[in-house]
Amino acid sequence: MPNSDTRYTAVAIVVGGGLNALGVVRSLGQAGVPVRVLDTDAHSPAMRSRWGRAQMVSALEGPAFMAELQRVVAGLGSRVVLFLTEEKTVNTVSEHRAELPASLLIRLPEHQRLMQLMHKQGFQELAEALAAPVPRTVRLESSQDLHKARSLNYPCVLKPSGKSYEYGARFKKAYKVASADEVDALYREIEPVLADMVVQEWIEGGDGDIYFCLQYIGANGQVVSSFPGRKIRSWPPRIGGTASCTAAWEHAQELRDTTSAFFKQVGFTGIGSMEYKRDARDGRFCMVEPTVARTDFQEEVATLNGCNLPLAAYCHELGLPVPEAHLVDPPRVWRDTQIDRWSQEESGDPPDLASRSHEVFDAYRRWNDPRPWLDHLRSRLLQRLRR
Repeated sequence: MPNSDTRYTAVAIVVGGGLNALGVVRSLGQAGVPVRVLDTDAHSPAMRSRWGRAQMVSALEGPAFMAELQRVVAGLGSRVVLFLTEEKTVNTVSEHRAELPASLLIRLPEHQRLMQLMHKQGFQELAEALAAPVPRTVRLESSQDLHKARSLNYPCVLKPSGKSYEYGARFKKAYKVASADEVDALYREIEPVLADMVVQEWIEGGDGDIYFCLQYIGANGQVVSSFPGRKIRSWPPRIGGTASCTAAWEHAQELRDTTSAFFKQVGFTGIGSMEYKRDARDGRFCMVEPTVARTDFQEEVATLNGCNLPLAAYCHELGLPVPEAHLVDPPRVWRDTQIDRWSQEESGDPPDLASRSHEVFDAYRRWNDPRPWLDHLRSRLLQRLRR
């Protein structure tokens, strides 16, 4: 945290209003940064936070978003720092970066490299070329490619090559598959909605074996801030997004070094992270996928554990002193309580012994910022009444 006499005057814009954005808004706002939140939904969690000023926009992607962004930035002063929380916005901002106002500060790698990193097969090819630790993967672009899946060792994971909102509306984030025949059946169902998929060999281990390293890479490839984390539960179990997580101080050096080395080799700068799975058979960390040019879903877990990455990014881009991290040990737990409960019920996994006595912070519920949780609670009650 900054000193009590620290004053930040430049506005930070956080684009998107989901749980991801809520953690960023709280991280910046509680540090004293004036925050503007842009979203299409006035009731999204970040738009309801006391730590940001909500502003409705008509779109979060495409030319309409760029026009909205330029309009908003025009009235905010000479320097404004931009934080993105959704892939569709990253695509738009990167593609139209030449149109960004001069006062808007955001650090991005070269466009084609960014697009390659955002695509699972693109990342796979980069990682293999650099001999990075990645599981074997094949790409499916049509049913004619299904024979490629027979070269892999099963079980495997079938998942989209890139973010697709049409896919997400109908299918799971990923599917664990036991055979090439199962891939065949699933892919033929998915292909009309999204043909571009990958099949990746499964890494043995549970949700507690999934690690990540959140970083901000600044000028000249400098690692401005780095945070090592570990998932506790995922939703859906084994293949889904984060339901709960904590710090992984015991692996901080290895995760930092491996992540920063890869990002340096591929020329990535800005905000990003790398997800790993630690193979239960030999303890080796395998890269699963990066998150690039946007904050991670569980970004706030770093702030809760004394490493405020959004604030570090903000200060670095403005040329201000970056506040020193004050690491919390024993670490704290960030948890989306509802989906964490679903995960535990469906998986039947025992409690995570390494973290069960640690302090837990609900992703929504905070005494000093109650509206996101109250709205979330109201939404859940209405869903139950409808059922």
